[in-house]
Amino acid sequence: MGDKIYNAKRNIADKLELPGDIILNMPQIKITGDNEIIIENHRGIIAFDESQIKVNSGIGLISIYGSRFEVLFMGGSTITIGGRFTSIVYEGNK
Repeated sequence: MGDKIYNAKRNIADKLELPGDIILNMPQIKITGDNEIIIENHRGIIAFDESQIKVNSGIGLISIYGSRFEVLFMGGSTITIGGRFTSIVYEGNK
């Protein structure tokens, strides 16, 4: 059932020439500079410490690794994380 809804939303977005990430509630990850990451359309923080952050999204977990992490901003479905980043891993739905 979930695949049918996803495909229907994808078709609507394509036909109306709308951004798929908005219609499908997909996360957007923006890296600004060398010490800041902005994640839009997230569904909450699953794990957080100085060296690892796991963020839930509509398409699965996003894991961020590095050091000296801190939440710079969190509002609505947007989060801004500061720190030193070594990798971003999409873990998908488990």
